[in-house]
Amino acid sequence: MEAAESKSSESGEIKEEYRVQVTSKKEVSEQVNKYKELLKTALDGQPEDFPEETKRVLLQELLANFEVAVQANVLVNGSPWEEAPDDEEVEAIDLESLLDDTIVETTRRRRTFPKKILPHVVHALKAERKVMELYEQTVKPQEVVKDSDQENIMNDLSAAAPGVVKQAIQVIKSINTLQTQAEGLCEILKTKPSQASLEIHREVFGFNDQSEEAAAAEGYVPQAKKPECSVGEGKLE
Repeated sequence: MEAAESKSSESGEIKEEYRVQVTSKKEVSEQVNKYKELLKTALDGQPEDFPEETKRVLLQELLANFEVAVQANVLVNGSPWEEAPDDEEVEAIDLESLLDDTIVETTRRRRTFPKKILPHVVHALKAERKVMELYEQTVKPQEVVKDSDQENIMNDLSAAAPGVVKQAIQVIKSINTLQTQAEGLCEILKTKPSQASLEIHREVFGFNDQSEEAAAAEGYVPQAKKPECSVGEGKLE
């Protein structure tokens, strides 16, 4: 009996699972990377004559052994690390199943909801029709008689409108032309004679300097004064 109990206790101890249960590989990888940063400083206190190459090799072996040990002592959703699917695959499977469920639910609603809504729509239409039957016409509509004279006036105005518009356009164009001509005349009146024209007028009409300056200042050339004849000179000798 004691031997059997010892064997059963030994088998129970063997079957007992000591590995850590986790739900995501991603979380374990993040923790491993976090502690790797701490392990990289494990060999910083070595003597100065310690070879750098040996230090680098030992550090790589330490980090690799640490990662392998963590993966060996972890169960992802009850499965070993190598057999457990990645988080991306699990998320893709979840999205596909969610999409399938959504499509099925939408199809079911499209098939069943119109049948459920139809009685309510019919009931609402019947109620609205009954309410409309309760209304009565309190004011009788009066027929509007058309005035023939007013219609003739409106027709005449409509026929004369294009001609009036054309006349208005012509008046506006003539006003613009007159304005342009007036501006040109003002420009001509404001111009002053050149020095060459003054010399020609001096030679032709015999102006003095004072009259030339006045003509240049006022913008015009005064007419030549006729020679005044005295009373005695006008008589024949």
